Amino acid sequence: MLRDGNGSGGGRPSTPRNVLGERLEVCSISPMTGFFRDGCCDTGREDIGSHTVCAVMTAAFLEFSKSRGNDLSTPMPEFGFRGLKPGDRWCLCAPRWQEALEAGQAPRVVLRATHEGALGHCSLADLKRLAVDLA
Repeated sequence: MLRDGNGSGGGRPSTPRNVLGERLEVCSISPMTGFFRDGCCDTGREDIGSHTVCAVMTAAFLEFSKSRGNDLSTPMPEFGFRGLKPGDRWCLCAPRWQEALEAGQAPRVVLRATHEGALGHCSLADLKRLAVDLA
């Protein structure tokens, strides 16, 4: 599924691009992800964490993230968050993905749903090495 290219506000481009230079695809709508909670790993000036890497959650990564102070697996119903489980796709902060890579805990990524902004923090070679969508 492709992201709707109508791009409204927030300084977001009208057609967000992925790390392959193509139109950004949806990462996940169940659970709903993205800085803008629109299913895409799109970004804008207000996204200081750069939530641009579409990652496929693993138990090891969820535990790693929790150990770093970002518990993504515990449900928080008051925020409409059911908690992530292995296999879920989620827009991760690019610096956190890079940190996990350096610790040997990086989850696989969906390149077609990973925003080109991730390249400011991660190398394309590393992302490709852990891609689930390269034929």
